[in-house]
Amino acid sequence: MSQRTVLSASQASAKPLRRDAQRNRDAIVAAARKAFPEQGLGASLEGVAREAGVAIGTLYRHFPRRLDLIEELFTAKFTDLVAAAEEAVAMDDAWRGFCHYLEKLCELQACDRAFNDLVSARLPIHAISRNMDERARELGAQIVRKAQEQGVLRDDVTSEDLAFVIWSQAGIIRATRTVAPTAWRRHMHLMLDAFRADCAHAQLPEPPLTPRQVEQTLTTVECPEEECGECCEET
Repeated sequence: MSQRTVLSASQASAKPLRRDAQRNRDAIVAAARKAFPEQGLGASLEGVAREAGVAIGTLYRHFPRRLDLIEELFTAKFTDLVAAAEEAVAMDDAWRGFCHYLEKLCELQACDRAFNDLVSARLPIHAISRNMDERARELGAQIVRKAQEQGVLRDDVTSEDLAFVIWSQAGIIRATRTVAPTAWRRHMHLMLDAFRADCAHAQLPEPPLTPRQVEQTLTTVECPEEECGECCEET
């Protein structure tokens, strides 16, 4: 994206908008909520503007970077994920909680192509989204510990192993989306069985990834959308 001297989306939205400007912003967000789940993070911004009935310059005035629009769209998704994790931690049956959390995570990936791309790569997200992402990770670690304390989750699993679920599901969802859109559920339940304590018949041949290795892996994962490179640029 070419460089622009503009306010960030959060700064721009801090002041009340005129009625026509708010109408344009709402139309852009509504159009983006259709385009991004179908097209992924590289959804055409020109197409979003056209669907919203505004000029591309109007879109950029409200959302100076593609990333600003992505954050607007997916704050609610992260909120849903954190809520599911909190529900899982609160469940008395730790295995049920573990399954509930992973199923919600995979469901969010499956129903939204852009969210699937987002959770399997590292983007320079805003502090609010980053805090929610970190909160989800903290809760994920609690879910793992609780399940291990109840003896239902194999004791050599770490919370970093949950990244394997995200990465594998991301590829499966992309590969089967048009031919078998619910195939991800089969894979998820195969993986759930592999996580069970009573299925741990042999020691795992490799040590778990460290948190640092997970972060390093995320920074090297390329977004599958060709047009999405601009969302990773700092402007």
